[in-house]
Amino acid sequence: MSTESAEEAFSSTDASRKAMLAPESFAPEVAPHVRTVDASAYDDLFLVGDVHGCRSELETLLDRLDPSDDDLVVFVGDLVRKGPDSRGVVDLVRSHDNFVSVRGNNEDKLIHGRKELDAVTDPFGDYLDQMPVVLLFDDAMVVHGGVDPRRDLDEHSLDDLLNFRSVPPENGYDGPFWFELREESPRVFFGHTVLDEPFVSEYAVGLDTGCVYGGELTAYDYYADELITVPAEEEYQSRADRKIIEHDAAPQ
Repeated sequence: MSTESAEEAFSSTDASRKAMLAPESFAPEVAPHVRTVDASAYDDLFLVGDVHGCRSELETLLDRLDPSDDDLVVFVGDLVRKGPDSRGVVDLVRSHDNFVSVRGNNEDKLIHGRKELDAVTDPFGDYLDQMPVVLLFDDAMVVHGGVDPRRDLDEHSLDDLLNFRSVPPENGYDGPFWFELREESPRVFFGHTVLDEPFVSEYAVGLDTGCVYGGELTAYDYYADELITVPAEEEYQSRADRKIIEHDAAPQ
């Protein structure tokens, strides 16, 4: 795909967009951070879970996916922090016109100075700042955290979309979790909540399988409806078992 056609595919003003939602579907603070993409402009579409600086595993996964310039690769956020090569991951993703990531809570921490990472500096900081918080395509959306099934989309803040996990939120890792309760369109692809295995239902797809914690890096082939995983090369950070969510198989 040429640079010109890639820019057209990512335009947020294309009247031919097939996404059923639009930036105006979200709260005013969120709308400027919503991006739409014309999925039909690409031959294949892959969605990738939280990378967290695990560049080697990402390279292995991309070798498995073997995306061409005519395919789209979407990341659910948290490219950075915790793993060994955050700069390398950002460098790899931003070097491809057909790779795009939504903002994760860890990118948000760097953007707003709540965390620092020497390996990710300008011009990479500008790249992080320009990441959308929401990506729309077809009847689907990609966010890092999640959505509260009790509220309309226009009642969600940026913080909600970056961090939402349990219903109610104060339940933390005890659940129930929003994706287990979601029963309406659009289908939401997400990361943030570390899962013992991917969660796939008609209305939600969870792809953070804890690569940085010694788990796996997971991708979802949108058109084939298939999961592709590669194991972590090592455990880069430890994580309490209660913070790795075991879930029942989602209904298909």
